[in-house]
Amino acid sequence: MNQTIEIIISADGQTRVETKGFTGSDCRTASRFLEQALGQATSEQLKPEFHQSASEETHMQEGL
Repeated sequence: MNQTIEIIISADGQTRVETKGFTGSDCRTASRFLEQALGQATSEQLKPEFHQSASEETHMQEGL
């Protein structure tokens, strides 16, 4: 699966970092440098993939 990091900037200047294709805390590791560059985080929403381990993701891919 492709791993991507999206930076969304709203009209009022708010930024949002969204990761796709990562499992577990890999998303935090991959996007940490962007979050630090953009400044103080005001909120965080974790996707279901955050709670998956890499082996669970591999198993799901094999079952498709």
